[in-house]
Amino acid sequence: MNETLIPVIGVVTDIRIDTPDVKTFRVVTPEGKKPFEHLPGQCAMVSIPGVGEAMFSITSSPTNQEFMEFSIKKCGCLTEWLHAMEVGQQVTVRGPYGNAFPVETELRGKDLLFIAGGIGLAPLRSVINYCRHYRENYGTIDIVYGSRSKEDLVDYREIIEEWMTSEGVKVHLTIDREQEGWDGHVGFVPNYVKELTPDVKKTVLVCGPPIMIKFTLAALKELGFTEEQVYTTMELRMKCGVGKCGRCNIGSKYVCKDGPVFRYDKLGELPDEY
Repeated sequence: MNETLIPVIGVVTDIRIDTPDVKTFRVVTPEGKKPFEHLPGQCAMVSIPGVGEAMFSITSSPTNQEFMEFSIKKCGCLTEWLHAMEVGQQVTVRGPYGNAFPVETELRGKDLLFIAGGIGLAPLRSVINYCRHYRENYGTIDIVYGSRSKEDLVDYREIIEEWMTSEGVKVHLTIDREQEGWDGHVGFVPNYVKELTPDVKKTVLVCGPPIMIKFTLAALKELGFTEEQVYTTMELRMKCGVGKCGRCNIGSKYVCKDGPVFRYDKLGELPDEY
C-alpha cells in the first residue's frame, strides 16, 4: 500500500494571520509529532472530511522536527472552511507528494536568487529556511519578494526578524503601488529584478502568479540568464497528486508525477496562462 495515500489525523495547534486573506496553519499528530517527513518543495493533501481536500505546499522546512506548516490563501470552499477553523480542531493530511527542489545536488554550493510574488513565497519558504539552516552548503542568498501592498507580504515578521538578520542573506522587498507608511521599493517584481541586475552566475528559484513568472523569466533572459539556471514550482496545478486524474498536465508532463518542481528548460512549451 502506498503510504502517501493514507491520511494522517492532524491537530491545528497554531493559526497565524499573515495577510487579510492568508493564514498559516501549524499541524501536528494527536501525539504531538510532525505528521511525516518531507523535502523542500514537496506538497501535501489537506482535507476536512465532508468538505473537501486540496493540495498545498508544505511551507515549513524539513529541518523543523516539531510540526508542519501550511500557508493557505482564502480562495474557495475548502479554504473558506480552513480560514474559519480554530486552534484545536482537526484536519487530515497525507503526503508528501511531488519532487523537491534539488537542495542537495544542483543547488549545493551555488549562489541562490529567490524571486517570489504574493503567496508564491509560501512554497519557497521551506527552501529558504532549509538553506539558512545548512548555511555553509550554499553561497550567497538573495531574496526578491513583492506583493500588492505591505499588508499582503506573507511571513513579514519572519522576513524582518530572521531572514534580514541572517549572515549572507539579502532581502529586497517591493510592493505594487505606493502606500502610506511604506518607504521601501515600489514597483512590480520583474522590473525590480531588472533594476537589481543580479549576477548571472546565480541559480534562480521563482514562484508566483503565472503572469509574474512569465515576465520575470523574460527579465532574467534579458539580463543574460538561461533557462537551465531557473527552477519553479507549479503545485497550483496539482489535483490528485498521483497521476490518475490528468488535470495537471503541461504538454507531455504531469505536474504531480514529473514535478511540481521543474527546471525551465525541461518544461518545453508552457500552457497559455503562462
